[in-house]
Amino acid sequence: MTAQDLIRPDGTVALDALLAGLGLTEAELALALGMSQNSLATPPRSIALASQRKLRDFVEILMTVVPWAGSLPQAFDWFSTQPLASFGNRTAADLVRKGRAEAVKSHISRIAIGEYA
Repeated sequence: MTAQDLIRPDGTVALDALLAGLGLTEAELALALGMSQNSLATPPRSIALASQRKLRDFVEILMTVVPWAGSLPQAFDWFSTQPLASFGNRTAADLVRKGRAEAVKSHISRIAIGEYA
């Protein structure tokens, strides 16, 4: 699965494809991202811009991690459970829930190019 499979040309996240790839429900994904459980239960085009931004950040993070995690579900496991020493052992999920997706993306982009983060 690629980012193009998960993000439509208009920039919205293909929620059904993302959920299928992760094996999650809307409620489980919302909980992982710190969103209300109903925030993803609307028609995809009606999901609020802030929610779409959080979903796009999430997809970008996962797609950066997939090459070393091995698969989309394993990247989600990393996102949810791997403590990041640079962030006081918080997980990427903890940081994204607190609005720090950009910090996570910066951190993993340095790792992806071989820098110590």
